[in-house]
Amino acid sequence: MKNNSVVADIVANQRKLERKRWFVILSFLVIGVVSLILDVMTGPAMLSVSEVVNSLFDIGEVDKMTDNIVHNLRLPMALMALVVGATLAVGGAEIQTLLNNPMASPYTLGVSSAAGFGAAIAFISGFPFKNMPWVNAPFMAFMMTLTGTMAIYFLGKVKGMRAQSMVLFGIVTHFFFQALLSLVQFRSTPEVAGQIVYWMFGSLLKATWVGVFASGFIFILCALLLSRYAWKLTALSAGEERAKSLGIDTDRVRLHVFLISSLLTAGAVAFVGTIGFIGLVAPHFARYFAGEDQRYLAPMASLFGVLLITFASILAKLIIPGIIIPIGIVTSLVGVPFLVFLIIRKGV
Repeated sequence: MKNNSVVADIVANQRKLERKRWFVILSFLVIGVVSLILDVMTGPAMLSVSEVVNSLFDIGEVDKMTDNIVHNLRLPMALMALVVGATLAVGGAEIQTLLNNPMASPYTLGVSSAAGFGAAIAFISGFPFKNMPWVNAPFMAFMMTLTGTMAIYFLGKVKGMRAQSMVLFGIVTHFFFQALLSLVQFRSTPEVAGQIVYWMFGSLLKATWVGVFASGFIFILCALLLSRYAWKLTALSAGEERAKSLGIDTDRVRLHVFLISSLLTAGAVAFVGTIGFIGLVAPHFARYFAGEDQRYLAPMASLFGVLLITFASILAKLIIPGIIIPIGIVTSLVGVPFLVFLIIRKGV
């Protein structure tokens, strides 16, 4: 009877914990919707809540200029922020789990320089689509991001996938692509060099409906694929030996999840440029509420990613009235103090 009582208490506590986690997820989902509306409202031409809601849901009479601002300018930017924030946060959470390193993220592993080099090649050469130049930078950034992340994986595999080695290979990859990017900038015209620099800032002003749908499709596809590995990733977070004792092929899981994470990162940065620290910061907030249970960690990380980048988007419009600062600058300014705090607090 005593054992039954203990089991019942454990089950009750677990269900209580799960209800608490779902409550947090739903709460931040509501906050995310509110922040999305605030993001659409904010800009050089400030809009009211009623104007935004009426335009979004086609309620009542809406001024044509307001409707154009909402649907053609601010909504694509706001939705792109939502997709990119969720994508980078989930990618960062999975990479931190794979490497068992709180400092790991797509940005710190050198993805930004790889994407920047790909975009620079597109700007200077017009490769690969001469008749569709607007596709070139996203396509080449996408390909170079995949190339960089897979290079890190296979180099890390040589050293047994040790976290320290993977991070060091990420630093090597960063400097390699940064050198190539500097070479391209040196050989380019001032106009092209300006395009490259602006792309590296990371800006939601590049957002288009094509980018929103493409990045959104990649995020949904990768999220569905990652859901198949939720239990295995949770077990892996408890340690390699424990995961192997449960019959998990850890090398196979790492390869598959690293591929999916690289695809997530590529889909995020390809259309808006490099945006740092979201993939590093958001997973830590999510772990505070969800622990390492991937069933809750990934959704919470995506929501925190949305909130962080939406907050940065709003801030980017308010810092200098009439000017929208590239969001990559804002996320870096916000992320650096947190990174310092993380190093001091956890001693990593």
